[in-house]
Amino acid sequence: MDARAPLSPQELERYARHIVLPEIGGAGQQRLKRTRVLVIGAGGLGAPVLQYLAAAGVGTLGIVDDDTVSLSNLQRQVIHDTACVGMPKLWSARASLERINPGVNVELHDLRIDADNARALVSHYDVTADGSDNFETRYAVADACAAERRPLVHASVGRFDGQLTVLMPGNDADGQPNPSYRDLFPEPPPAGLVPSCAEAGVLGALTGVVGTLQAMEVIKLITGIGEPLVGRLLLYDALAARFDTVRYRART
Repeated sequence: MDARAPLSPQELERYARHIVLPEIGGAGQQRLKRTRVLVIGAGGLGAPVLQYLAAAGVGTLGIVDDDTVSLSNLQRQVIHDTACVGMPKLWSARASLERINPGVNVELHDLRIDADNARALVSHYDVTADGSDNFETRYAVADACAAERRPLVHASVGRFDGQLTVLMPGNDADGQPNPSYRDLFPEPPPAGLVPSCAEAGVLGALTGVVGTLQAMEVIKLITGIGEPLVGRLLLYDALAARFDTVRYRART
């Protein structure tokens, strides 16, 4: 696929509901086609992010994951199915995305991202969406995106709660620096304080809600529509069906 080529007749039909939106139109759809998005993790959050970005026509999706599909994943990681148990998540995710939209280029990165390799990886993409499940990876990705001046859409979930924010390098409209991940979370919590999903559990549909919101923020960044969650942390309480927003700023 040539991301610079005009939209084909098939693409015009596929994305017709985008194109009739004045806020997106043909120009916005072309921007989606030209954009490269890196998704960290093909799990609970990564599944809806990848599926909706592929359906939206994002030209290139990079996936970082080094795990295989297990039966316990299937309650929430809807990009995989029962036949994929034991298969590398990268292979399963790629096959699913090709069924959704064969026009999207999928790049696979079979590795565990860390402080040593994160910067080189994110530098090859325009936007990163982090759906990782541990603080070491989150800090490595956030620091790399800040160093490479790449926007980052961060999300996390646990039990019945989720959170989402957008980290945008540079300054705001008033010339003040946008906050970073370390402004929001200066340092990781002590080991063992925050239980993993395997230890505490997570409602499967929660990852769909938060991951879909994450995909929405990526699309907003690419097309330049709306107000991204920069300097705002969106909190979702699934049991109360309540959204709250907390503002935060760069530390001085």
